[in-house]
Amino acid sequence: MTRPLPTVRKAALAVVTGALLTGGLVAPAGGAPAVENTAMENIIPAPESVQPAPGTTFELTGQTSVKAAGEAAEAGEYLAGILRPATGFPVPVDQRALGSGDISLALDGSPELGPAGYRLQAADDNIGIHATSVEGLFNGVQTLRQLLPAAIGSPTEQPGPWTVPGGEIVDKPRFEHRATMLDVARHFFTVDQVKLYIDQVARYKINWLHLHLTDDQGWRIQINSWPRLTEHGGSTEVGGGPGGYYTQEDYAEIVEYAASRHITVVPEIDMPGHTNAALASYAEFNCDGVAPPLYTGIEVGFSSFCVDKEITYQFVEDVVREIAAITPGPYLHIGGDEAHSTTDEDYKQFFERVIPLPAKYGKTAMGWHEYGKAAPEGNAVLQYWGTTDSDPLLTDAVARGNKILASPANKFYLDHKYDENTELGLHWAGYIEVADAYGWDPGSYLKGVPEESILGVEAPLWSETLENSDHIEFMAFPRLPAIAELGWSPKSAQNWESFSQRLATHAPRLAASGIDYHRSPQIPWQD
Repeated sequence: MTRPLPTVRKAALAVVTGALLTGGLVAPAGGAPAVENTAMENIIPAPESVQPAPGTTFELTGQTSVKAAGEAAEAGEYLAGILRPATGFPVPVDQRALGSGDISLALDGSPELGPAGYRLQAADDNIGIHATSVEGLFNGVQTLRQLLPAAIGSPTEQPGPWTVPGGEIVDKPRFEHRATMLDVARHFFTVDQVKLYIDQVARYKINWLHLHLTDDQGWRIQINSWPRLTEHGGSTEVGGGPGGYYTQEDYAEIVEYAASRHITVVPEIDMPGHTNAALASYAEFNCDGVAPPLYTGIEVGFSSFCVDKEITYQFVEDVVREIAAITPGPYLHIGGDEAHSTTDEDYKQFFERVIPLPAKYGKTAMGWHEYGKAAPEGNAVLQYWGTTDSDPLLTDAVARGNKILASPANKFYLDHKYDENTELGLHWAGYIEVADAYGWDPGSYLKGVPEESILGVEAPLWSETLENSDHIEFMAFPRLPAIAELGWSPKSAQNWESFSQRLATHAPRLAASGIDYHRSPQIPWQD
């Protein structure tokens, strides 16, 4: 997909093909003297252990091949696909013996790495990535791409040289669940736009994608048993644009693509509120039997399913059944937030019938933390989006054994403005600069919720004001790398001064990959 380059992207791309490709020196903003780019120490998220080997450098050449046998070949092909465009080298993937100048990917990692961890060893003559699973190899590849010069992200051939500093990295994640959410309901984003975002977040080891598929402004997923949901309910969006929707084949394509990047999709059908698109599509879902008009504004809390009608539950079960059948991942998100037009009694009545449905079709229920009012049992997950560090619904959930997914709006909402001058976004939960996104600990932030009850972290990106991929990128970056580090890195490795300096060196990397990032004044960008 071709998109015009914003000014910041054009300027940074010019740098990528200049200073960074001549000896690994970076010229910081403001004309400061160039400093050495010690890539081994600039990785995001920060690894568990980094041991540089001074004086040792691996160089990728036209003779380099990737050695990956059996199941490891998947990660090998992915790595070669990253290396070929910018280098112009053939980078074959084969199973022959490791030779000088080669990169090896092997499923021979030690058990302490866990399923997602890896060990990366870079010497003068070769590089080895070792893991216990293909997911671990994939995570090691993401680290390796950060050890190469920034221009490795360019889609066109660059002059090189292509060097990797020597040393050893041993790494595994703090939290298994590291997610972002994309709201495709307020504004619709095409399959290719979603794939682009998947590629961008994967480089920072995000491994879950929550798709907010339905809301007042649009129903975006085809349900065969209720075709008007998309035919009518998907026909517009915020501001009155044409909207759109995914066929079930489109959705399967997204799910498969995400899986190729070791990202699992979590589909969300929001209910009983945030349902105007469905109510407008079928009059019988309304208590008065009258379908409301389609909605293109951004206010919330005015819509609700009719909880006393049996057809409501027939409809919900049909939706859950069809979505579960095309979703390989374990979770199905059933919403539950901002149901202001539903009384507490009706709300509990609704979810008492709806909460068991994901399990009926082989999925684990996930919902916004308000659905804790219905006391979901067992392995159900509450996603906390509040703006305070405590909520009785969370402590009750922990006592029942529920896990909590941390998404506090005043820390992690990527749709929020950086400051009062940000043209995009909202700010009802406050302004969120990079330091705000980074400056808290998911394991200890919520009172009454011990770290072992935290499933992980998620950064939602709502789309009331976002209309295209440039908008998505500008709001997600550079806050998403901050959030990724909170989810991946050990608490002992999390330090704002260190992170801001490491993030500064990623400016040319983001630019070379065409990511329209926000140049936060909190970061001493090294252009």
